[in-house]
Amino acid sequence: MLVARSIALFALAALLEIGGAWLVWQGVREHRGWLWIGAGVMALGAYGFVATLQPDAEFGRILAAYGGVFVAGSLAWGVVADGYRPDRYDVAGALTCLIGVGIIMYAPRGG
Repeated sequence: MLVARSIALFALAALLEIGGAWLVWQGVREHRGWLWIGAGVMALGAYGFVATLQPDAEFGRILAAYGGVFVAGSLAWGVVADGYRPDRYDVAGALTCLIGVGIIMYAPRGG
């Protein structure tokens, strides 16, 4: 149950951080305006709270593992939101990152 909760929190964090950054990008780079930028800033702020809900108490471990989720999530966001077509190296890199997430977060530890 804790693993499922952790994975759901990582997914929510990715949605908020990547979505927030995308909204800011759209507001600034695509000239969509301050409403988009403001929504992005609010999403990015909410992302900061989501990591605190992870069951593991180690900040460094959470953020290191989240980095892998961010990499894979960013490529997925690009596919869905911008029509980006990842090549095999993008996919291999994202899968490698997700394997790292699994090792960092969910490997059995003695203790």
